[in-house]
Amino acid sequence: MSRSGAVTFKGNPMTLAGEEVKAGQAAPDFTMHRFADGALQKVTLADLKGKPTILSVVPSLDTPVCQKQTRQFNQDLGALGDKINALTVSLDLPFAQNRFCGAEGITNLKSASDYQDRSFGRNWGMLIEELKILARGTFVLDKDGKVVYAETVKEVAQEPNYEAALKALKGLL
Repeated sequence: MSRSGAVTFKGNPMTLAGEEVKAGQAAPDFTMHRFADGALQKVTLADLKGKPTILSVVPSLDTPVCQKQTRQFNQDLGALGDKINALTVSLDLPFAQNRFCGAEGITNLKSASDYQDRSFGRNWGMLIEELKILARGTFVLDKDGKVVYAETVKEVAQEPNYEAALKALKGLL
């Protein structure tokens, strides 16, 4: 399934692969990778269960808006510590994600890359078919993996609604 015109990128309509993930549904599964402790590690939905989770989805950490989104959530989530899981998700290679987060002092979010099979992008309806990158969005899951907040930013070059996502996340604590 594809959703034609679901988002725009710099004003141009784009198609998202997969179905839209909405609040109230069970979170779709995925397999992503991250670079930690000197090795590639798998990250799946099962790894996130047990704590409220926020997923900050960005097209690429090599772009200014994505960097701003990641810095903003890193700052906003600092007080929540290990009460939550927090991931920034992109198709950047895990090594590049790790380098950016290290250089920027991003410690309150872990990075997860969907580069290998794009299961997150397809299963969560966030893969832009024309560009082969992820759309911008934010998802909040409860400790059991149910989606309680879902935002796909209509114009990919714009920032998400930080306040709404954080309110949903804090409501689970």
